[in-house]
Formats: sequence, C-alpha cells, structure tokens
Amino acid sequence: MMCLEIEAKLKVDSLSDVERKLTELGAKFVAEQFQSDSHLDTSDATLLRADQCVRLRRQVVGEAELHMLTYKGGKEGSDFKKRREIEAEIKDADSMRRLLAELGYEQVLVVEKTRRLWQFDRCEVALDELPSLGCFVEIEGPDEKEIAGVQERLGLSDLPHITKSYAHLIAEQRCRSDA
Repeated sequence: MMCLEIEAKLKVDSLSDVERKLTELGAKFVAEQFQSDSHLDTSDATLLRADQCVRLRRQVVGEAELHMLTYKGGKEGSDFKKRREIEAEIKDADSMRRLLAELGYEQVLVVEKTRRLWQFDRCEVALDELPSLGCFVEIEGPDEKEIAGVQERLGLSDLPHITKSYAHLIAEQRCRSDA
C-alpha cells in the first residue's frame, strides 16, 4: 500500500511521563512490539545518496511474528517528517532477503527497538526505546495540524522535530565514535 507518511519524531528523556499522559487523556493502548529493521542498500549506497530507504522488518507481538518490506522515498520539505511509503507484508522473509541480494541489495544496518503503540484521536503514537539512541515519541497522523494538536495535548510542543530516521541517527553515532 502506498501512502504519504507524516510524523513528528521527538527525543524524550523518559517514556513513562508520556505514557501516563496518554492514559489520562483516554488514549487506547494497542500493543507492545519488538521490531528488528534490516536496512538494505547497494554497495555504492544508491538509496542513501537519494535519501531513500528499503527496509525488511521483523515485528514480534506476543507470540505472533510479522515480516514487512518497506520502501520510503526522499523526505519532503517540512518541519514534520514527510515521505512516500510503500509497505507490503511478506510471508517468506528468507526468500525475500535472497531476492533482494540478487538485485544487488545488501544489509547495511540493523535497528532494533521496543515500541509501545497507542491510538490517540486520529493519530498513532509510538513510544520507542532504542538501546543505542534512547527514548523517542513518534506521532503519525493524517496531517500536520492533527499531529501538532496531539503533540500539544501530550505537553511535547516545546520539543524539536527530528526529521532523520533511526538508521541515520545510528549511522551518525557510529561515525562519531569511530572518529
């Protein structure tokens, strides 16, 4: 399915305060997920240079495991993170990995996170914890106005939006530690 992904990504010190606020405001808890995202690119970083992404995600919720293949286009100019997204569930992750390798794509980075997913108004609020980066709140919704409203109601309006992906943030962190 192709859509325009619009989200605000915010770095927070703690997720417990945000979760408490979501509960107070009557948001609906959806699920806790573990996600392992394999980011793929060509050996000459074709996708990275074009600000695009191909990701193979393994998602575990309780006993259920799901695999998704996602393409994300280049970011559009905005204070919010906006980009075209095409996502499809796949039944055979190993075959898909081999197929992508035959097309010249190799795994360049793995991003792992625990995500607690909430539904609030017409937005999805993800509380993400990444071992290497810390805690983030992602608010995804139908438009910037709706997302900004949820951000304000959660008391997070003063936080700057992060338009870089987790993969990009981890790559930058690695570069700094290698220097």
